[in-house]
Amino acid sequence: MSFAAIFTIFLIVSPLVITSSSLTFTGNLPTAYEILAGYNFPIGILPKGVTGYKLDKTTGEFSAFLNGSCSISEEGSYQLEYKSTIRGYISDNRLESLSGVSVKVLFFWLNIVEVIRNEDELVFSVGVASANFTIDNFSECPQCGWGLNCNNVELVTKLRSNPFVSSF
Repeated sequence: MSFAAIFTIFLIVSPLVITSSSLTFTGNLPTAYEILAGYNFPIGILPKGVTGYKLDKTTGEFSAFLNGSCSISEEGSYQLEYKSTIRGYISDNRLESLSGVSVKVLFFWLNIVEVIRNEDELVFSVGVASANFTIDNFSECPQCGWGLNCNNVELVTKLRSNPFVSSF
């Protein structure tokens, strides 16, 4: 093979190598939940139903995608709201500059801007305040749809129109 042919192949392949640090995964590649676990986070900090994600391994920029926004209400505890895109920067034991996740505190919705894993606890920060939770609370992914902004309207409609399903 001539030098010109090798050089041409290099020019064609090199942009693919350079841009491979910014990846969007689907199919048989790792899931967003597996990526979280690789950075020492429990899978339960994301709700069920993540449809895809994007990760730039060089900067740690991370985005997770849902079919739409959703709310989760933990009975007697807290309310979370997820937007259709959750963004931030991920590194070992740290998610920072987060956007797309809010928590209801009293009567106000506050953005969760940082999550730090500190041994067996997760520290959630809304900027001026933070709260610690044991990691055991996040071993399973929460199910969207128990809150106000459920995107699972089709399933709810099917259940309501099914004469064999009763609400009693």
